[in-house]
Amino acid sequence: MAVRLELHVAGRIEDYALIGDMQTAALVCRDGTVDWLCLPRFDSHAVFAGLLGTEEHGFWRLGPAHASDAEPPAASRRRYRGDSLVLESEWDTPRGTVRVTDFMPPRDGAPQLIRIVEGVSGRVPMRSALRMRFSYGRVVPWVHKHEGRTVAVAGPDSVWFDTEAETYGKSLTTYADFTVAPGDRIAFTISWEPSHKEPPALPEPEQSLQATEDFWRDWVEHCTYHGPYREAVIRSLITLKALTYAPTGGIVAAPTTSLPEHIGGVRNWDYRYTWLRDAAITLSSLLRTGYRDEARAWREWLLRAVAGDPENLQIMYGIAGERELGEAELEWLPGYENSAPVRVGNGAAHQLQLDVYGEVTEALHLAHMTGLARNDYASLLQLKLIRYLEDHWDEPDEGIWEVRGPRRHFVHSKVMAWVAVDRTIKLIESGDADGPLEKWRELRDDIHRDVCEKGYDKERNTFTQSYGSKELDASLLLIPQMGFLPPDDKRVIGTIEAIQRELSTPDGFILRYPTSGAEEGVDGLPGDEGAFLACSFWMADDLAMIGRVDEARKLFEKLLSLRNDLGLLAEEWDPVLKRQVGNFPQAFSHVPLIDTALRLTASGAYGG
Repeated sequence: MAVRLELHVAGRIEDYALIGDMQTAALVCRDGTVDWLCLPRFDSHAVFAGLLGTEEHGFWRLGPAHASDAEPPAASRRRYRGDSLVLESEWDTPRGTVRVTDFMPPRDGAPQLIRIVEGVSGRVPMRSALRMRFSYGRVVPWVHKHEGRTVAVAGPDSVWFDTEAETYGKSLTTYADFTVAPGDRIAFTISWEPSHKEPPALPEPEQSLQATEDFWRDWVEHCTYHGPYREAVIRSLITLKALTYAPTGGIVAAPTTSLPEHIGGVRNWDYRYTWLRDAAITLSSLLRTGYRDEARAWREWLLRAVAGDPENLQIMYGIAGERELGEAELEWLPGYENSAPVRVGNGAAHQLQLDVYGEVTEALHLAHMTGLARNDYASLLQLKLIRYLEDHWDEPDEGIWEVRGPRRHFVHSKVMAWVAVDRTIKLIESGDADGPLEKWRELRDDIHRDVCEKGYDKERNTFTQSYGSKELDASLLLIPQMGFLPPDDKRVIGTIEAIQRELSTPDGFILRYPTSGAEEGVDGLPGDEGAFLACSFWMADDLAMIGRVDEARKLFEKLLSLRNDLGLLAEEWDPVLKRQVGNFPQAFSHVPLIDTALRLTASGAYGG
C-alpha cells in the first residue's frame, strides 16, 4: 500500500469522545483519530495537539485503510461499553466490519492509552498512523527502537509505543498496515515515562481492559440516583469523575484549552485547572448522588491549596494546588478552525471574584449537612473567609464570568457573599463553630439590603447584572436557588421572565449576558459567544421552582438533546451554527444537568 502524508482535519467539537485515567484525558474523533492528549497530567504539554492545529502538530489515527485522496471514514457507530469510559467504535466497510476499543486504565504507574483492534466480519485492511509531537506540536521527537520497542524522546519526555503489528517509519510518522479477520485482536499501546528513567513495563492490554471495566462498574454502583434521567446522570457523573485528578482530588473544569466560545474568535481559554467555583458545585452534585469519597478528597485538596493564606483566596489553582498559572500564547498553533490565539495558563487566576467565597462556603456547608466527617480546619477556614468578606464584600470585582473589563459591583457576587455569611451563621448555630453570631447576622442583613436597594430595577421588576446597570445576567437565576429570596417573590419571578425575554436565543437557550459583537463589551472582549449551557439548566431549575414544571421539563429535555451521541456537552451551544462550542467536555455543563435532573425527579416533572 502506498504511504501518503495523513491529511486529517479536526472534527466538530461534538465529534469527540472522552477517555481518561483520572490523571489526564484524550479526545478521540469519530474517524478513530486521537487529536488531543497531554502527558502525564491534564495540564502537561500535549503530545497530540492536532485539535488546535493541523496533522503536523500530532495525532494518532487507527481505523480502516482508505484511499490516498479521501478523508478517513467516520465510524458507523460508537458507544461507551456500558457505564464506563471504555469507547467502542465500529466501521462497516465493503470488506467487513471492524471494532476499535479505546481506553486509558486507571493507574498508579505510567499513563497508558490502549487501543485494541478486533475483527468482527470479513477481512478488513487497517492502518495505524502515529505522529507524536511534543510541546504542543512544536518539537519533533527522536524516534528509535530500544530492545524491540519503539520510543520517542525529546527533553524530559519519552513515549513508548508497543504493538504486535509490524511498524515502519515514513514522513516522520510511525505506520502499521495490517488486516483483521473475525476473532483477531491486535493491541496498540503508548506509555509515557520521564526520559531519564527505565522503560515502562510492557503493557498487558487485555488484563488492563478488564480492570478498567471493573473499575467503572464498581464506581457506578455507588450512585444513589435511580430516577428517569439515570442514563444522562450516570454519564455526567462518569465525566466528572474522569475530570478529577486522582492523586490530589482536584477537579479540572475541562481537559482542553482554547476550544473557542465563538468559532474564529478570540474567546479561547485554558480550562485544565481547578476553579473553586466549578469544583465546589461538582462536589455538591457528587454528594447528592452518593459519592462521599470524592467529596472528601476535594475538601482535602481545598484545605491544602488555601492553607496558610485564606485571605488571598484565588479563583483557581493547579490540579495539585499550584498558585502560579501564568498565561501565554502558542503562536505556532493556528487554533481550532483558525480560532486564535491558543492560550495555555490562565491570567484570570489572580482576579478578585467575591462569589467564590460563597461557592466554597456553600460546598463546605453541604458537606457538613450530609454528614461528611467533621474537619476542624475546614470550619476554621470558613470563619477566616467570612472575616475577609467583612472588609471586602462591598468592593467591585471581576465577577463570576471573569470579565477582563473594569471591575463592577456585580449582583451575583454580592448574593454569593450573602450566601457565605448565611451558611457560616448556620454552622455557628449548629454548635460546630464559634463566631460573633450577632455581628454576622447584622452583616448578612446589610448585604441583603444593599443588593435589594442597588441591584434591583423597580421599573422593569428585575435584578440587574451590576449596581446601576440596565444589563441582565443569567447568574441572577441563582438568587432563588441559593435561598437569597424565595421562589414566589415577585422580584424573583420578574427576573426570571426578564432573562427569558432578553437573554434567550430563538431556540430558547440562555446567554450569560449581552455581548457586543465587534466592539468590546462589559467583559472587555470583542465578538459574541454561544448560549451558555449551565445558564440554560439554571433556567429549567428556576421554572420548576416557580411552578412552571412542564416548561422546565421541556427545556431540560431540549438541553439533553444537545449532547453528542455519547452524552457529552461542551461549555456552550452556538444557536446559529447549531453546534457545540467551548472547551469539552465541560464540568460546568454536566454538573447543572445532574442538579436539574434531581430537581425535576423530586417534583415529578418528567415525561413518560
